[in-house]
Amino acid sequence: MNELNIKINEHFAGKVVRKDLTKLVKGNAIVPTYVLEYLLGQYCATDDEATIEQGVETVKSIIAKHFVHRDESQIIKSTIREKGSHRIIDKVAVQLNDRQDRYEASFANLGLNRVPIADTLIKEHQKLLSSGVWCILTLAYVPSDERDHIPWMVESLKPIQVSNVDIEEYKSVRKHFEKEEWMDVLLQSIGLNPEEFTFRSKLLQLTRLVPFVENNYNLIELGPKGTGKSHIYSEMSPHGILISGGEVSKAKLFVNNSTGDIGLVGYWDVVAYDEFAGKTKRVDRGLVDIMKNYMANKSFSRGTQVYGASASMVFVGNTDHSVAYMMKHSDLFEALPKDYYDTAFLDRMHGYLPGWEVQKLRNEMFTSQYGFIVDYLAEILKSLRKEDRTHDYSKYFELSSSITTRDKTSIAKTFAGLIKILYPDNVFTESDAKEILDFSIENRKRVKDQLRKMDETFEEVDFSYVSKITGEHHPINTLEEIENGLKTPSKNSVAIDTEVSKSVEINQFQLEPGQKIIRDNQSGISYDNAFGSYLLNATNIKITDPYIRLPYQLRNFMELAKLISEKKEPNSEIKLHLITSNNEDYIENAKDAFEQMRYSLESMGIIFSYEFDDFIHDRSIDMDNGWKIILGRGLDIWQKTGGWYDINEYVQEQRLCKACEITFVKN
Repeated sequence: MNELNIKINEHFAGKVVRKDLTKLVKGNAIVPTYVLEYLLGQYCATDDEATIEQGVETVKSIIAKHFVHRDESQIIKSTIREKGSHRIIDKVAVQLNDRQDRYEASFANLGLNRVPIADTLIKEHQKLLSSGVWCILTLAYVPSDERDHIPWMVESLKPIQVSNVDIEEYKSVRKHFEKEEWMDVLLQSIGLNPEEFTFRSKLLQLTRLVPFVENNYNLIELGPKGTGKSHIYSEMSPHGILISGGEVSKAKLFVNNSTGDIGLVGYWDVVAYDEFAGKTKRVDRGLVDIMKNYMANKSFSRGTQVYGASASMVFVGNTDHSVAYMMKHSDLFEALPKDYYDTAFLDRMHGYLPGWEVQKLRNEMFTSQYGFIVDYLAEILKSLRKEDRTHDYSKYFELSSSITTRDKTSIAKTFAGLIKILYPDNVFTESDAKEILDFSIENRKRVKDQLRKMDETFEEVDFSYVSKITGEHHPINTLEEIENGLKTPSKNSVAIDTEVSKSVEINQFQLEPGQKIIRDNQSGISYDNAFGSYLLNATNIKITDPYIRLPYQLRNFMELAKLISEKKEPNSEIKLHLITSNNEDYIENAKDAFEQMRYSLESMGIIFSYEFDDFIHDRSIDMDNGWKIILGRGLDIWQKTGGWYDINEYVQEQRLCKACEITFVKN
């Protein structure tokens, strides 16, 4: 139990569960996470190991006895027939049989259809009328000699979801957690290990929750495979539904003209389209037109009747090319089907989440720590949908007057959603608001920039804002703009030009004092293009970095030594001295590594020495050529790679960065 786990269990007793338990009980059951955690929440919402162990066995027993596997459906039917009734867990969908004037249920795994179900159950749980809801129910078998008699009957039914939550208690407890702690709690709640994510990477993951907390929010995420784009919409909430992009029809989504039945947008908080991309996919153009109207006006029509709905729309799919290729040769929407490649449709997107920034999920990225029972979190998010926070940013900031109404609405909705998620108690500082506003503007700017590439009639917009307190002007650029050298991030910082050749040497007299800002998740950064030019003509270099001890940190140091060898004059000698700190767990390995480095670097004309100093904190490179480089993060500027078989391990420019600053000072 680490400190955060203790804190979670103290303040949210009975509402949290250890996330590795889901795997223990799942077995071969094809069932969403929220179903399993609903059951775990009944028996394992504690930090007592004995209770957890007993609870896991109970849940395993419930799954074994009552969950319906498709290949065992006949056995379950036989059990119900022999016992007269039996409790089962299955996905239930209901339709109205207007010929016989009754509701009839179908069971996804059991394979039964047209089973009569009481009107009272439908009135109580209307979502059954959509594409299906996971339920715990008692199914009875009543034989009869009557013609056309259906022996099956639903005796009782309860959807698998928390019945009620205390939203005020949730808000009041938020004050006991720091911002980073709260983000980690939420990340653990969706099954991820926060230690593997930077601040920006956490924001990317949590933005996937915004459609659950904000009404009529339209989000698109395109990126490579294996990043978990669709997982959260199928597994994490009973209020969201994930459908294949190829299975969408006007009747299924909005309204069936022949029966008058309302479609998915009338019953679900979030409707997500999986595998949305694909240039060759056939699409109903009429559906696109209805979707455009719904996404803009929150309503759809059938004949003369107009229906309103609050369902958020999410579109996830895979890109065909790298970001650099799309930025240069096409646009970031290029992978979409032809009929969705429509500026009027895409302009309705409130945000474009850069899926290429999300790392492919590795085993170590999943957590075994405590987090909210996902069903509890889902109900909290649903309760927060009722609140309007879209004007909260205006307390501190004023958006540029050139930003259109649609752009402002998009920015405000993303900001509101993230504020509800991160600060449900509505207590946040100007600095907190700035982090979220910057991110919200960037996600809308990504949409607008691509629309301008697709259609020249879209005017250029100044995506900036002004602080009402300081009057400071803040321009915003997307990360891919900065990486591809299109724009600088602000007046006072310098975007690193990743197009500069590694072999180009700049005369030291052309160099100037200043600062380079590296953004979270930025790629294309190497030691060479970050500060290589400042190493020229140095013969005595002192590196101060308290953290050169772990394998990847030692790798970073050797990569810097390699760069120094490339920058020095041929046949010359350089003195390289490292000051670092250590502890008893790593010091012997570090000493062995440094001794090997000493012998290795000597052959390259680098005289390496080192010392340990437990009181250092600052990180810098001090040189006798008149320059000092202050490293905000030291040499550790990159996020973790996938290991030996990941090309990022060998190519610095391929790695994703951690946010940091590099300052150049003239001695």
